[in-house]
Amino acid sequence: MRALRRDDADLVLAFELDNRAWFARHVSDRGDEWFERFGAHFEADLADQAAGTCAFHLMLDDEGRVGGRFNLYGIEPGSARVGYRVAQRIAGRGRATAGLVELCRIAAREHAVHHLSAATSDLNVASTRVLLKAGFIAVGAADPADLGGKTGREYRRDLANE
Repeated sequence: MRALRRDDADLVLAFELDNRAWFARHVSDRGDEWFERFGAHFEADLADQAAGTCAFHLMLDDEGRVGGRFNLYGIEPGSARVGYRVAQRIAGRGRATAGLVELCRIAAREHAVHHLSAATSDLNVASTRVLLKAGFIAVGAADPADLGGKTGREYRRDLANE
């Protein structure tokens, strides 16, 4: 896994387009506007990363294609939120869990984060399993507005031992 770079735009867009239908079955679709304005969104992500408020990472396969995205959002002293998605072609093979565990290490070592939080809908059983396997614990109901109108749960992981 490595940090997002400016020259990754085409790789990320291909990953998002190739997996759009797959992602839409599990999380809210980004919508046509997001894809039409991808360049602006990508530049905003790079700016947030440069400012230190977010950290975006790519999991690449042996062929150089994006297999997953693992991101830290809202980085503040000691805490951040997690977001991740993996390609359909590697789903169910433990790669999401491995990537999330690695992101936890990165958060602790490179961003001095002590607590991570995440949310997933109740219908996204695979994501719930990934969070639990990566050491997150359920802490309460998630705001449906944050989950595209779906009910779900908030999760948290303490990184004190990383």
